[in-house]
Amino acid sequence: MNPSNLLLKMAVLAIALSGSAFAQDEGINWADLSEGQREVLSQFADDWDNLPAERQARLSRGAARWSTLSPEQRAQARQRFTAWRGLSAERRELIRERADIFRSLSPEEQQRIRENYRMFKQLNRERRQMLRERYRDMSPEQRQLLRDRLQQRPRARPRD
Repeated sequence: MNPSNLLLKMAVLAIALSGSAFAQDEGINWADLSEGQREVLSQFADDWDNLPAERQARLSRGAARWSTLSPEQRAQARQRFTAWRGLSAERRELIRERADIFRSLSPEEQQRIRENYRMFKQLNRERRQMLRERYRDMSPEQRQLLRDRLQQRPRARPRD
């Protein structure tokens, strides 16, 4: 291939890619949303063009996900959203911070936490409550010691 042709093709590709990035900065055109997305996002229709591009992208992805959910999953999502809205602003912020910390962990650490949570949920209600109370009654130093001990304990090998 002729080097000048290759250079020209690379320049055209770079321009095309930068154009798509620029278009993304401009946001998503309401007309480019699917009918299902527009239906889910109808409350935003009048203000759609004024929303930041990042928020438009998040909303369009969420609306696309919503359309794939079963009626039962949608009902569960509505319940979780209602519970979320019922939380104080401080509690929601704390949950967001903890979610950010969790996402920053390695996949192995995330899996370990999920497994511990699964085992905790399998305990009977009284045992869970007792463990919560014991933890709540600990000093910050005692809590840190417990976390350190739990980090050092041998892990069960996954079953095949």
